[in-house]
Amino acid sequence: MRVFVIGDYRTGSGPANVTKEYLLRLPKDTKRLIFSSKIMRALEIIFKMPFCDVALFSGYSGQNILGLKWAKRLKKPGVYLMHGCVEHENAINECISAKMNETERKTMELSTAIFAVSARFASWLKTYYPEYADKIDTALNGVDTGALALIRKQGGFGRRKDGMILTVGGGMPRKKIKHICGAIEILNRMAGTEKYTLTVVGEPGHDDEKIASYPFVRNLGHVRASEVRKLYREASLFVQNSCFETFGLAPMEALMNGCSVLMSHEVGALELFYDVNDGDIINNWYDETEIAGKIEALNARGNAARLLKALDSRSISWDARTMELWNKLVLIQEKQRTAGEV
Repeated sequence: MRVFVIGDYRTGSGPANVTKEYLLRLPKDTKRLIFSSKIMRALEIIFKMPFCDVALFSGYSGQNILGLKWAKRLKKPGVYLMHGCVEHENAINECISAKMNETERKTMELSTAIFAVSARFASWLKTYYPEYADKIDTALNGVDTGALALIRKQGGFGRRKDGMILTVGGGMPRKKIKHICGAIEILNRMAGTEKYTLTVVGEPGHDDEKIASYPFVRNLGHVRASEVRKLYREASLFVQNSCFETFGLAPMEALMNGCSVLMSHEVGALELFYDVNDGDIINNWYDETEIAGKIEALNARGNAARLLKALDSRSISWDARTMELWNKLVLIQEKQRTAGEV
């Protein structure tokens, strides 16, 4: 079976990084998009599609409509790997786009199958888009366990900057970073000094002005992946306070780099753990007092070593996840081929 992967794998975004990890492990004859211009990508889709058995559309893009229609014309299954919900996330982030909503819904309609990146997200999709429930499945994201292996080989997690809190998401309202700021303000006021600082990484958004108003915040904006890894290894705690997070690559990457993590209960990656404590989870992303208390506790004792023991590093690896994805694609391709023979 030959797969044609259609999606970004270069920009360093979450979905692009997932696509890149799959491409590194799928068979060598797997086809992909090479060009960056819209016209050339469209031509690639048209000319490469006949030579594949199944098309995997990774992430939201307007080009998915062309690809899915062409796949349907050629009687090839088109699978949509859904990293997030544009319609819902744009509404939270106060940047609603009717055109993007229409594109996303059309993509779901045309897809043979929809793979959500966590079981939690798959369940959510079935609830909010019941018309597509029968084609929704899960293709759980993997985790880069290589970073953890390297740290252990080097002799441990090393020294960290006490009181350095890190978060990823920039000014996007969905990430609720302004409430992390509020929690740290409470802690610093109680301490009578700037005991904690917050380093923010990510693209601009509607909450930028509010976040920047706090004197203890260092907002770096978009930075290279190598710089983010360095920050993961410096921070005493990583906080993900999202009100909607289909998986959560950033907190998992932080953990794989030995950083303790505090995550909202909406983070899909929580299903990877055998066991977590209430102190590891933010139950109410608006409750700055709750967040402050859990930051203080985790800064004092950490949870990285304990959470890492609660993971099955073999089953969460990208190698294992790629094999699971491959097997699901094989079943879909065989099902469509059999249906065509009947």
